[in-house]
Amino acid sequence: MSKGKFYMTTAIAYTSGKPHIGNTYEAILADSIARFKRQQGYDVFFQTGTDEHGQKVELKAADAGVTPKEFVDSVAGEIKRIWDLMDTSYDKFIRTTDEDHEKQVQKIFKKLYDQGDIYKGYYEGLYCTPCEAFFTESQLKDGKCPDCGREVAPAKEEAYFFKMSKYADRLIEHINSHPEFIQPVSRKNEIMNNFLLPGLQDLCVSRTSFKWGVQVPFDTDHVIYVWLDALTNYITGIGYDCDGADTEQFKKNWPADLHLIGKDIIRFHTIYWPIFLMALDLPLPRQIFGHPWLLQGEGKMSKSKGNVLYADELADFFGVDAVRFFVLHEMPFENDGVITWELMVERMNSELANTLGNLVNRTLSMSNKFFDGVVTNTQVNEPVDDDLKAVAVSTVGKVTAKMEDLRVADAITEIFTLFKRCNKYIDETMPWALAKDPAKKDRLATVLYNLAEGIYMGAALLESFMPETAQRILKQLQVEKRSLDTLETFGLYPSGNRVTDKPEILFARQDVKEVLQKVEELHPVKEEENLGPVVDLEPKAEITFDDFEKLQFQVGEIIACEAVKKSRKLLCSQVRIGSQVRQIVSGIKSDYTPEEMVGKKVMVVTNLKPAKLAGIMSEGMILCAEDADGHLALMTPDRDMPAGAEIC
Repeated sequence: MSKGKFYMTTAIAYTSGKPHIGNTYEAILADSIARFKRQQGYDVFFQTGTDEHGQKVELKAADAGVTPKEFVDSVAGEIKRIWDLMDTSYDKFIRTTDEDHEKQVQKIFKKLYDQGDIYKGYYEGLYCTPCEAFFTESQLKDGKCPDCGREVAPAKEEAYFFKMSKYADRLIEHINSHPEFIQPVSRKNEIMNNFLLPGLQDLCVSRTSFKWGVQVPFDTDHVIYVWLDALTNYITGIGYDCDGADTEQFKKNWPADLHLIGKDIIRFHTIYWPIFLMALDLPLPRQIFGHPWLLQGEGKMSKSKGNVLYADELADFFGVDAVRFFVLHEMPFENDGVITWELMVERMNSELANTLGNLVNRTLSMSNKFFDGVVTNTQVNEPVDDDLKAVAVSTVGKVTAKMEDLRVADAITEIFTLFKRCNKYIDETMPWALAKDPAKKDRLATVLYNLAEGIYMGAALLESFMPETAQRILKQLQVEKRSLDTLETFGLYPSGNRVTDKPEILFARQDVKEVLQKVEELHPVKEEENLGPVVDLEPKAEITFDDFEKLQFQVGEIIACEAVKKSRKLLCSQVRIGSQVRQIVSGIKSDYTPEEMVGKKVMVVTNLKPAKLAGIMSEGMILCAEDADGHLALMTPDRDMPAGAEIC
């Protein structure tokens, strides 16, 4: 019997290029939740897709020499291919260039205009092209986009605006009265304190400076703001009709039970989206979860940094389920996770090959060796069995509780705790020793039965996270899929069943040096003839000489330096600049020791607004160069200059 509907979505992927593993993580995370909900008996509808309009796409298409539609068709196809490769079980893949979606976006815009929520005006502000968003000076972070950290540029144009303040108090009340609405709690605090409580400004919801978008139906010089277009996919994709002719699917599934998004777009989903819904007189989604980022090494993945990893390449090396395991298991609930080739190999060997793969292979091999593959519960029990059984039957409750809170990494840890307990049970019972004594044959049979049952239970729980692996285990145990509601009972593996006589290796151990060598061959460092290595960066917005004049650069002499406690990358330097000594915190610990720093003359930005880093006040910035591998080099004068000398 169904437990009811469960409608969930990912953010739709922006079609500016091939998604890296950090983008793909969200689809895998959503899939694991959707699969688990289905196992629990929910009627799940899982929607994902692509966001295809906006200025950035228009520019990318022009650079590629194709039309915007040709460009997004290609990228959307690549995104869908990768989602499919990673075994994501979505029910609908929506594209914002779908005709029915575009028509509804136009209807929604006109409805909001007709009821007075949208009005025509004139916009002058700071615009971030990658984020397709306007900001005021006060909203910027260190003078840059608060969401992506890139440069913003002045923009001035005629535009339509949405009256955000009209609904602000109602949204604040909803957030306060529904603690589950924004998760984790840290994201809620960010939204309330940084955006809602200071007061909302009216939102620009149209543009005239580019053409690739859904036209405003009654003013074709304007295209509809990409976020109004993109966010509404959550309702248009399931059959919302602005004229009131909603489909049965929409009536059944709305409101959404979960919007799963990256933390960088939490503001759009917890302010703009609920206010749009209020204006449309629609109920708000039950929960919006802003997951952290998956970082390459210690930095956010960026094509300009050359540190991008792709899901299909990782799958070629390790297999789809190994990649799924890694990104799900290594991502904390609130903090950013880290992925590297070395860490992938380590987890592959320790968790997948040793803990899981070796357990299954040893158990099946012993069953074949000692009992011709027949697993029989002879019920010759000993006290050592009790703890294994207790761990096994308690695991489903622990996993369910973790999944209810969307703590997916913790849920997987609970499953592998069961597998580790099974491995410990082998060491405790020593089946190879029991096999030497004919009088203990029935005890040996019970031990191997208990192991088969423990693996059977673990495989049932593993299905949501590593579906192919779970199926491979069941195939080797030669049993059918098992439902979650049977997992609080130990002993349901059919006694007398025969396991496969050809156990397969689930995960092969990898050699990290060989993997890194193959990676280097796949992505060789390109060097121009007679030139050293180069690094190409994405160009930032042009500035005027007046902008440059605002910055003050001086030579600083480091007179003392120490590591910042509890930080892997920060050093705290005392820097003499003229007659002053300033304290500057820098993320250079990976390349310099405190001892190496003392005595160096460095280039310092001296008029940067002081800020706290790791709780320590920093009064400037020491400048470094960074190569394609992330290694840093201090910028130093090539001849001796006095501390405080101006750099111009």
